[in-house]
Amino acid sequence: MPVVCVTGATSGIGRATVERFVKEGWEAVALGRREERLAALADRKSVRTARLDVRHRDEVEQVFKAMGDIDVLVNNAGLALGLEPAQECSLDDWDTMVDTNIKGLLYCTRAALPGMVARKAGHVVNLGSIAGTYAYPGSNVYGASKGFVLQFSRGLRCDLHGTGVRVTDIEPGLLESEFSDVRFKGDESRFENLYKNAHPLRPEDVADAIWWVTTRPAHVNVSQVEIMPTTQSLASARVFKG
Repeated sequence: MPVVCVTGATSGIGRATVERFVKEGWEAVALGRREERLAALADRKSVRTARLDVRHRDEVEQVFKAMGDIDVLVNNAGLALGLEPAQECSLDDWDTMVDTNIKGLLYCTRAALPGMVARKAGHVVNLGSIAGTYAYPGSNVYGASKGFVLQFSRGLRCDLHGTGVRVTDIEPGLLESEFSDVRFKGDESRFENLYKNAHPLRPEDVADAIWWVTTRPAHVNVSQVEIMPTTQSLASARVFKG
């Protein structure tokens, strides 16, 4: 039975990805920080769980060593904090985003790659964002961290050339999940206003894309996927007059 490992698996895209792969007959290793939600996932057939905060390098190394071989790694753990302009933001929030979105992804990828390369097969799926390509006010470090994910994914493709290991960067746009609730730090009015009448993506939409890219024939590598709801498009360049 093939095995998928999903970080940040306790909600949103991560949970939907676990559910999709298990439905398709895979075994899933669900990793996350919230033990009570991991326990709920562990009740499902073919799901193994482990508590993991991807920001802690030693913890990542221990968990990945214990889990054994995996066929697909989905680097989903990540977050955005705040929409304040750079000159007003919290440095603590910046640290948390860098530690999670960049360093956590690096730790997990480095832990998984040697086994994949040795087996000459495997797939690393990194969850980026359209914010990594298209900046908007308040995106500052979050957008930069996702720009890193895109460029790191491209670099991995170069490093893994000839190994049989595939790499994909998935870049969702507006998506309704706990992600935005975390970003607004529990401010329900901002959360509700963001999605009202917007018909955003759902976690299941992104999980479906992850399933699709990882189940292409072995000779096919889908390097980058940008997904937005139909209601979202790229804004034209802004001009300030004053």
